[in-house]
Amino acid sequence: MLAMSRDAAMKLTMLLTRTRVGDTIARLQAYQEAGADVLYAPGLASRDDIAAVVRAVDRPVNVVMGLRGVQLSLAELSALGVRRVSVGSALCRTALGAFLRAAREMREHGTFAFAGDAASPREISAIFGA
Repeated sequence: MLAMSRDAAMKLTMLLTRTRVGDTIARLQAYQEAGADVLYAPGLASRDDIAAVVRAVDRPVNVVMGLRGVQLSLAELSALGVRRVSVGSALCRTALGAFLRAAREMREHGTFAFAGDAASPREISAIFGA
């Protein structure tokens, strides 16, 4: 197990894109030993990786969904033992993707079919209580 001060453990980055799961588990265990209440594990690449991380620690694990790669439902994540889920910038990137598709459609085809997927003024008002 990795031994370090609470301050050092809290300063570790958890970018897992190029990190082996064993290294990730060691880092999360260091956070746990340092007193972290929740362990944040973005970028896990598979169901098996997520399950291995959850089994290796005794604190709630937060994973990031909405990234390319593993696509699991909340029910599937819960069954693996995941206690918290973040979506990071996924909602913003999704909205920007819709904007870019609409702009391409107007430029390339001169059409406006994209508007069929737009939220209605009534839906927007309901959300914001207007």
